[in-house]
Amino acid sequence: MSMYPPERQRTITELLRGLDGRRASVAQISEQLGVTGETVRRDLDVLERRGLVRRIRGGAELLRSTPFEQALAARHAEQYADKLVIAERVMTELPEDGVLILDSGSLTYVCARAMPRDRALTVVTNNLPAAHYLAGLENLRVITLPGTLRGVTSAAVDVWTSRRLSTLTVDLAIIGVNGLSVGHGLTTTNPEEAAAKRAMVLAGRRRVVPVISGKLGRNSFCAFAAVSEVDLVITDAGAGADTIRELAAAGPEVVVVGSASAG
Repeated sequence: MSMYPPERQRTITELLRGLDGRRASVAQISEQLGVTGETVRRDLDVLERRGLVRRIRGGAELLRSTPFEQALAARHAEQYADKLVIAERVMTELPEDGVLILDSGSLTYVCARAMPRDRALTVVTNNLPAAHYLAGLENLRVITLPGTLRGVTSAAVDVWTSRRLSTLTVDLAIIGVNGLSVGHGLTTTNPEEAAAKRAMVLAGRRRVVPVISGKLGRNSFCAFAAVSEVDLVITDAGAGADTIRELAAAGPEVVVVGSASAG
């Protein structure tokens, strides 16, 4: 009995997930499902538009996806050495004085820990751990955004957060992501987080996205900005050359920094 397209596409996804390399040729899929190569190509086109697969020559591979929610402590441990050097590079983008927005998340918290102690900056943030740390730096003025605290991210996010952000214009917005790809842009796991991040993007005169290489090519649940809306992407040496070229072609400057573990 032939399958309907949604069932067939779900089967293709499960087939790719079960392969070690997570990729297969059109011929392999066609043989497994007992359908024509043209049918497989149409299904792969649909799955690619949904951000589930990437078309490669003669077939497709399953895209990595972010865990829907991951505890902040677990995210801190992911590529921690790379986060340190990315954060140091972010610091070179800070104005001598002025106002910046610091988003929630693990890497943005590492950015908070790297903040210079000798600049009279105002930091607007919904990142509660970052706000607590920054409050101890004498030259910084810290403004916490209103909103409901999400335990999994330690971030204040709701309609109050987005409403307050909509009244602001800042020199620099440092935006965190759960996934970043040219096809789906900047993505995160939660609609309220996405709304707050969107408001941060709109508030920033300059927008910087620090992101570990493990999140490049991933697509999370909610998109909140296109790659072309970003001024600068800072990532680590684990990013592939093709990925870097693809991001840069979409508009932003892309800077790759060396891993701390690699010296």
